[in-house]
Amino acid sequence: MTQTLKIVVPMAGFGSRMRPLTWSRPKQLLRVANNTVLGHVLETLSTVPDPDNVEFVFIVGYLGEQMKPYMDEFYPQYKVHYIWQREMKGQSHAIYQCKDVLGGPMLMVFADTLIETNLGFLATEDAGGVAWVKPVPDPRRFGVAEVGADGWVTRLIEKPPTMENNLAVVGFYYFADSMALLSAIEEQIARNVQLKNEFFLADAVNIMLERGMKMKTVKVDTWLDTGTPDATLDTNTFLLDHARDNSSDASRPGVTVIPPVYIHPSARVEASTIGPHTALGANVTVSGSVVRGSIVEDQAEITRATLENSLIGKRAKVAGVTGSVNVGDDSVVKA
Repeated sequence: MTQTLKIVVPMAGFGSRMRPLTWSRPKQLLRVANNTVLGHVLETLSTVPDPDNVEFVFIVGYLGEQMKPYMDEFYPQYKVHYIWQREMKGQSHAIYQCKDVLGGPMLMVFADTLIETNLGFLATEDAGGVAWVKPVPDPRRFGVAEVGADGWVTRLIEKPPTMENNLAVVGFYYFADSMALLSAIEEQIARNVQLKNEFFLADAVNIMLERGMKMKTVKVDTWLDTGTPDATLDTNTFLLDHARDNSSDASRPGVTVIPPVYIHPSARVEASTIGPHTALGANVTVSGSVVRGSIVEDQAEITRATLENSLIGKRAKVAGVTGSVNVGDDSVVKA
């Protein structure tokens, strides 16, 4: 792959299912285990065959002004284009907003789903498109890839009524020619091919398949979601169970640490029990508390609390609370 690879990441949604945390931050900047959601996505994308020949295209909207400062601070090595999606008209519409910066090969990655895959094979890939998929027991609530006897994708189907095609598409695509995708989106919009008043990418891909594009599938074993509080906590649990645990370096006097956990080195913890499956961000303070199965964001303070399956936002203060809570940034909850 000699041409610059454009990596398009749509992230203009409101994240309404993750409120109150997303009243003040886009969901891609919420913590999961040892990093933000976006940080985990960027880890996967670092496996592209020529990482120095990559440009990111972030499609931003609600609270999108926070993305550039975040990338400048934590990932200054990346070149990023920021494209604003002013109207929410669906996935294809979002990608079409990037027409002035696209050209050559591209990856399209939804930023609230995390997968584990190695992208090195793209260096020699000659298919026109690749769709990453995961076999699921019941495909009817997903989009699926229908694959012919020759192994090539014949079409994508959104929320199929039957069960025989179980290859759920996970929101991760490669296109050898991004201009061909833009042309298909133009035809999709001209045909007014929508679902629930949105232009879905699957329909643009089907137009490309009609035009003769060869698309293959790549199966993944791990497909994680951060779209809801429960899914985010499940993803946090999985990541801590799989190599994001730093409990061996997290001991503190008077503190019981039950692995797996991620405790930021700057977190201050005293007379407390942390874990299992708990992540504490930078400069968090926990005293006289028990925190299990939870995510506590940077600079939050937990005092005399027993928390389980909780999400605690940045700079939030929680005192005397027992149970499961979902607390937004800069909020105070006392019992």
